[in-house]
Amino acid sequence: MQTVQLGKSGPQTSRLGLGCMGMSGMYGPSDRTESLATLHAAIDSGVTLIDTGDFYGMGHNEMLIGERLKGGLRDKVQISVKFGAQRDPAGGWIGYDARPSAVKTALAYTLQRLGTDHIDIYRPARLDPNVPIEETIGAIAEMVKAGYVRHIGLSEVGTDTIRRAAAVHPIVDLQIEYSLVSRGIEDQILPTCRELGIGITAYGVLSRGLISGHWTAPSDATDFRSQGPRFQGDNAAHNLALAKALGNVAEAKGMTTAQAAIAWVLAQGQDIIPLIGARRRDRLSESLGALDFTLSQEDIAALEAAVPKGSAAGSRYADAQMAHLDSEK
Repeated sequence: MQTVQLGKSGPQTSRLGLGCMGMSGMYGPSDRTESLATLHAAIDSGVTLIDTGDFYGMGHNEMLIGERLKGGLRDKVQISVKFGAQRDPAGGWIGYDARPSAVKTALAYTLQRLGTDHIDIYRPARLDPNVPIEETIGAIAEMVKAGYVRHIGLSEVGTDTIRRAAAVHPIVDLQIEYSLVSRGIEDQILPTCRELGIGITAYGVLSRGLISGHWTAPSDATDFRSQGPRFQGDNAAHNLALAKALGNVAEAKGMTTAQAAIAWVLAQGQDIIPLIGARRRDRLSESLGALDFTLSQEDIAALEAAVPKGSAAGSRYADAQMAHLDSEK
């Protein structure tokens, strides 16, 4: 496994990270045994960056990871945690809370659920519109000083927020969606991060499976993709045609569709670390196979011709969720 430094002030991490959201029901029912086995397989393969959120299954995801990391594995990984998203007992999204007191309380619960004494990278899941980013980052900085957090990251915020946060404390990375079908960060956000020495941890590199070569319409209402604009009606048909075109290019180069999509993100720079959302060992193995390919400029051009910038139909999230994205304003 290749390793890179996460931002100019962050730790050395694996070239690919593992995003664990899907192991806690966001994509429909998950298999606990297979999830634990996938976590173990990822660590065995050299994956060190494990990403979660305290609202993934409302603590379920953190407890799952904590169980897997018992017995000496904790020291082999960096744990990245998002906090602040508020959900009701039925799973509905009801806002964000990034007040300093909420930061510290959320962290205390996270440490307990994960069974660890520190979090490697701690980040607000979204910008809380009612709390200046300086106050949120300042509270996390206090937790860095106290030893409970090693590094501070951001998630789905725009350039002004990035600059304001970085003025308070060094920021190691911005977690944000980035893929062949979601390239909005290239205009302003990515250049700003590079100017400031902030790495990118890219989620959604397969657009939640849409350009993986495996997606079919979900039959389970608990799969949140069923509410996603890109997965509905004519949008889905259009986007699956893009995935097919991508697959044709990939096949000609001896790659799977998913491997081509991941390899494209890898090729955008050493400062960009794709997060693989695998929750099964076979999907993990396929995704890790992307590391076996080095794309030429000709390869990159062919992939981008198959999936041109801005060609996806539908927004990344439903309107209500898009309204919470500082990165889209």
